[in-house]
Amino acid sequence: MARAHAVVVPYPCSGNINPALQLAKLLHRHGVYITFVNTEHNHRRVQDTEGAGAVRGREGFRFEAIPDGLSDADRGKQDYGLSLLVSTNTTCAAPLRDLIARLNGTPGVPPVTCVLPTGLMTFALGVARDLGIPSMVFWCASAASLMAYMWTPELRKRGYVPLKDESYLTNGYLDKTIIDWIPGVPPISLGDVSSFVRTTDPNDIGLGLSEYEPSSCTKAGALILNTFENLDADVLAALRSEYAHVYTVGPLGSLLRHGTAADGDSIDSTGLSLWKQDAECLAWLDTQEPRSVVYVNFGSHTVMTPEQLAEFAWGLAASDHPFLWSIRDDLVRSAGLPPAFVAETAGRCRVAAWCPQEQVVRHPAVGCFLTHNGWNSTCESLAAGMPMVCWPGFADQYINRKYACDVWGVGVRLDDEVRREQVAMRVREAMGSEEIKASAARWKAEALVASCPRGSSYENLLSMVRAMCSSANPED
Repeated sequence: MARAHAVVVPYPCSGNINPALQLAKLLHRHGVYITFVNTEHNHRRVQDTEGAGAVRGREGFRFEAIPDGLSDADRGKQDYGLSLLVSTNTTCAAPLRDLIARLNGTPGVPPVTCVLPTGLMTFALGVARDLGIPSMVFWCASAASLMAYMWTPELRKRGYVPLKDESYLTNGYLDKTIIDWIPGVPPISLGDVSSFVRTTDPNDIGLGLSEYEPSSCTKAGALILNTFENLDADVLAALRSEYAHVYTVGPLGSLLRHGTAADGDSIDSTGLSLWKQDAECLAWLDTQEPRSVVYVNFGSHTVMTPEQLAEFAWGLAASDHPFLWSIRDDLVRSAGLPPAFVAETAGRCRVAAWCPQEQVVRHPAVGCFLTHNGWNSTCESLAAGMPMVCWPGFADQYINRKYACDVWGVGVRLDDEVRREQVAMRVREAMGSEEIKASAARWKAEALVASCPRGSSYENLLSMVRAMCSSANPED
């Protein structure tokens, strides 16, 4: 029997690379040969932060790299994110096609039988189609965000977007305008649909992307989601009317932990970090009381003003809880924490440039997560039974907050305008609410059931592997 061989092609940012790597490890664990494709730039970054061994590969699991089309000078520009998106989608198809040809001619490597990109890398689906190779697409954001994006053209058609003028950003329109016709999604304010509705420009790249990407994903043979059936039942039912095959295989970290580490990975070795991680923060957590610590991390893309940083800092100080705060070097441009704050919180504040997050949110000392509500962070919180204080700022983070606070009952909201008094109040609420803690515990239990043998995510993973093997052996 021929071995299935999946070429996994994540968009080159942490929010896509790490869940794609988790999925790749799960497929490898069940016998699929994996080629994991980074960009050359990120390949070098990982080697710099984690050492060459992090991308060395092993039997049946190899790392490869293709150029992203950008120069080092391009990476220092303010529009780097947009340039990266455009460049990968216009220059990466040919290198990927060449890589697949090289793999198919490499002795000891089985022929490629599946191309598996994440969202934003859907050019790879065209490469697969041209080469006659089956494909699947991994949507790394939430199921609800995908459905909301699918209906963005209808928002435009009905005149909700783009906004009429900039006053609509602040006059309450985004909060008061309720959208109650997106299949599988509960009534939702326009502002909670995504950050991309916050524009007056009909040609806004984010707005266009939210219209284009879902239709691109439908060209894949199957859709993969990092969620589980009970968490997103309504929206999954709606998505299954649009996609022929939908595999829910989340929370991915839970599936990895509940399996065996026969592939040589430690259970917690689930990602490739583009930043140097501060593992010593775990030792600091070991010295804290159970459920006493607030964990603060706004993800890999959020940038805030010095004023916002100060409001968060003084709000955390006033919450009267110890806290672990991940502050990337580029989180705030040309500013640091107020000196008086550092002195006042000495002994109960630990600042780290980057943390091994999944281990942090599962640590018994952590009692809540002040988060931007990126989907990976949200999933990890749900799997850990962790209450959330929610401050979204980009893309699907707003709809993730909607679900965390109003559907799943595990979070509290912060206003867009950061105020220290509200930060302190919401942190105390998340840390002290028995109702929120009970909801978080319930979803943790549901996630555990889904990821264990005979659970929905576990069985869906096996179904996905069987589909890959069938494609590799069509005559069996």
